[in-house]
Amino acid sequence: MAEEEKKEQASEKLEEEQEVEEEEIDDSKLPFPRATIVNMLRKHLSSGKQIKGQVKNEMNIWLGKMVERIADKMNSYPYTYVDGSMLREAIEPYENIQDIEKEKERIIKQLEAVKAACDVLILEVDRKFIK
Repeated sequence: MAEEEKKEQASEKLEEEQEVEEEEIDDSKLPFPRATIVNMLRKHLSSGKQIKGQVKNEMNIWLGKMVERIADKMNSYPYTYVDGSMLREAIEPYENIQDIEKEKERIIKQLEAVKAACDVLILEVDRKFIK
């Protein structure tokens, strides 16, 4: 167990060194604290994966843009307040992306089935009419 901790510490030191090398964007120009983004990424990535500085910066910027888009959508309401229903409506397109992916997979499977049926018909036509 001590070896795992040493490996983890070594990888963290290496990552910190790489951060210094790759740090192109000043942290004050990022919309969120860099550590927050890194901690969230680490929570969902496999242990031992290194996160490059470019990923940290670009994820931070992308999340900032998402907040801007959602805020703009909520700001389009004529009310002087923002409530939960407005937030849910603003984030709905992003929440439905998984459903869209599933629908895409379903359509592709149906098209493959149609293609297979067409191939069978082509073989049948070739067999009956070409000879």
